[in-house]
Amino acid sequence: MLYIVATPLGNLGDISRRAIDVLSAVPVIACEDTRRTWALLSSLGIPRPQMISYREGVEERAGARLLGLLSDGTDVALCTDGGYPGISDPGFRLVRSAADADIGITVVPGPCAAEIALVMSGLPTSSWTFKGFPPRKPSALRRYFSDEADSPHTLVGYESPFRIAATLKAAAECLGERRAVVCFELTKIHEHVERGTLEELSARMSDRKIKGEITFVIEGKRRAKGKSNEENDED
Repeated sequence: MLYIVATPLGNLGDISRRAIDVLSAVPVIACEDTRRTWALLSSLGIPRPQMISYREGVEERAGARLLGLLSDGTDVALCTDGGYPGISDPGFRLVRSAADADIGITVVPGPCAAEIALVMSGLPTSSWTFKGFPPRKPSALRRYFSDEADSPHTLVGYESPFRIAATLKAAAECLGERRAVVCFELTKIHEHVERGTLEELSARMSDRKIKGEITFVIEGKRRAKGKSNEENDED
């Protein structure tokens, strides 16, 4: 069985009883950073199992090794540094390979920054689009947002603290005057949220030294006058 295990983003209290049971029982854990996962296991009092690094750049080689173990009947847990493996993470490739090989797969639910930020934003949640990390090149970054210009769906993405100001500026240029929310360090000690229009937030971030992990949420294209996107959220 391949167990897809969501792990805490920062607050260790968010790990589930089921996740602890799985991580305690499996003989092999595949993870993004073995040091960070070992620190998590140590904090939970879980003895160290066999650990295999599975991250961008080595996923093909590591994936073949893990698939071999799974095919031989060994249970494997896949986790990342925080949140769900497979979300902006190469874990989906191992899941796909396991599915193609008819290996059992189950997900152990837990924290997800995209979902937490969406709910915290106060923007419509009935339909939303997650687009991961924006590209770095200016032309590709503009396409990233321009492709969503006519979409009514709330947009969610991740960004580096070094690029958030430029990303928000590109979003403002492509999407116009829309409400947005920027979430910093979700579930951690220094968690905080900033709200405003894209232009306001871009200006606010441009002259500030920013640290930590960031999730942004942007409202979708507003509907015709007299009908708001929020109407879609009503039962």
